[in-house]
Amino acid sequence: MMDTLRRVYRNPLVEALLLGAVLVQMVSGLKLFAVSRKQLPLSGFDRLHLWSGLYLAVFLLIHVGAILTGRFLLHLDTNYYFGVAGLATFPFNLFFGPYYGLAILAFFGHLAAVHQKKMSRSVLGVPAGGQSWLILAGGLVIMLVIFYGLTNGFTSVTIPAEYGVLIGK
Repeated sequence: MMDTLRRVYRNPLVEALLLGAVLVQMVSGLKLFAVSRKQLPLSGFDRLHLWSGLYLAVFLLIHVGAILTGRFLLHLDTNYYFGVAGLATFPFNLFFGPYYGLAILAFFGHLAAVHQKKMSRSVLGVPAGGQSWLILAGGLVIMLVIFYGLTNGFTSVTIPAEYGVLIGK
């Protein structure tokens, strides 16, 4: 599937548009952070919106930089093994576990905060605030499922030798 999708997103025009969109998201998010953090007091979901957005901006900067470095400088296929090398190797997993986990939770936290701010109706008897908590809980479950899949059921993953450069081997 990745090979099929790469035909689309690695097209030079599409890739430039995607990278531009990421850059716009990061810059606009950082500007909103600078303005919004001065508006006190903030509710719990407002703070979640603010800080999850900041984390996502930093994550995207590091993540996109790492992918481009892997592709163009290290000449690695930025596939599953590229993404999971640090997550599956001690002591790197002590950084990459929280790094990826917080990114997933920040994404769902950001969605939940926007939902809480914009939603005014109950759905199936659940008020907007409760729906936002359900979005957060769903994000936690999805994070655990992703980690389960990436780590071969929370066991070991054999990393091919060419990816050893990522973990000092």
